Amino acid sequence: MPQIHLDESTVERLDALRRDGEEYDEIVTELINIYEAEELALFRGSDVE
Repeated sequence: MPQIHLDESTVERLDALRRDGEEYDEIVTELINIYEAEELALFRGSDVE
């Protein structure tokens, strides 16, 4: 697994999103899933005429 380094402000933003001791990898996975779903919706939306 690659390691990444986050600046303090990014860690603070992630901390604000954490619920019930949620791990950072869970938050990041959820954010990626949301991003991919929005990207897919935008892509499909451009196919509608």
